[in-house]
Amino acid sequence: MDRNNGAGRITGTDMEKWAKQYLEFCRYRRELNKHTLKAYRIDLRQYLSFVRDDAFVKAKIEEYITELHRRYKQKTVKRKIASVKAFYKYLEEEELIDGPNPFGRIRVKFKEKETLPRIIPRNEIERLLNFMYQQMGRSSEVGDLFRDLSVVELFFATGARVYEVSNLKKQDVDLNGGVIRIMGKGGRERYVQIGNPDVLKLLKKYYKSNQAEIDKSGCFFVNRRGTRFTEQSIRNMIKKYVRMAGISIHITPHMFRHSVATYLLEEGVDVMYIQKILGHSSIKTTQIYLHIASKKQMEILRERHPRNKMRIQCVA
Repeated sequence: MDRNNGAGRITGTDMEKWAKQYLEFCRYRRELNKHTLKAYRIDLRQYLSFVRDDAFVKAKIEEYITELHRRYKQKTVKRKIASVKAFYKYLEEEELIDGPNPFGRIRVKFKEKETLPRIIPRNEIERLLNFMYQQMGRSSEVGDLFRDLSVVELFFATGARVYEVSNLKKQDVDLNGGVIRIMGKGGRERYVQIGNPDVLKLLKKYYKSNQAEIDKSGCFFVNRRGTRFTEQSIRNMIKKYVRMAGISIHITPHMFRHSVATYLLEEGVDVMYIQKILGHSSIKTTQIYLHIASKKQMEILRERHPRNKMRIQCVA
């Protein structure tokens, strides 16, 4: 076999064929969720389109990485490079390439600016929920309102991701025990208890008013056509009620997740319990909320510390 940079004469067509095999491997053997697979597919397509027949030419790969840094933020660059590195690792393990892995000779350093998660102020969550309940009390047709309010309450009750809520199945929701089975990233499942009786009562009312459609589709949250209430529909729904409630800040479904984690920390809940509730695979992911909760700690110490009430004559 003729050698090209120690890897053999491997063409862009070869790489595209192997990329397809790799994605199948990720789907059926690693059981990655559709969102991760979509990201891998986009990243690999972008990479292979750039390098073409030079997938083992170090200079071409370096050029691609430079282009990524030029076009994207550090977090996106890191993910795209990780996608490609994982693909080359697969090629190595499957012995599809003969020669060194070019990514083994490439070093990429990142100086990421730490971005703290954006949370929703407590008073704005309260304002949104109160508005939606008031709308439900005034409306004669409460079908969509039951569903919309149930979705928002579930976000705040569980800290679930938008695709996790959208993809809930009928059998995932135990309305008697108040337990929600959530399928998270990488097919990891977790169980979250609905702790508030009013939220559970609302979910029961929603199910009762939509039982026929839910039983038929198998999806717990359904639209007017009786099919799954999609992620984009959920985002649009929240945007609509935020606007109607006169709330000026931009609110997304994922901000409820950040808010749940932060406010539980402020209430003294151990970070390990929050990790389990949110379904984080690593405690490091959860610990970022400690930085946000520390703001509340500063507020408490500034306003409520007993030192503030002591009569001490300071010389300095």
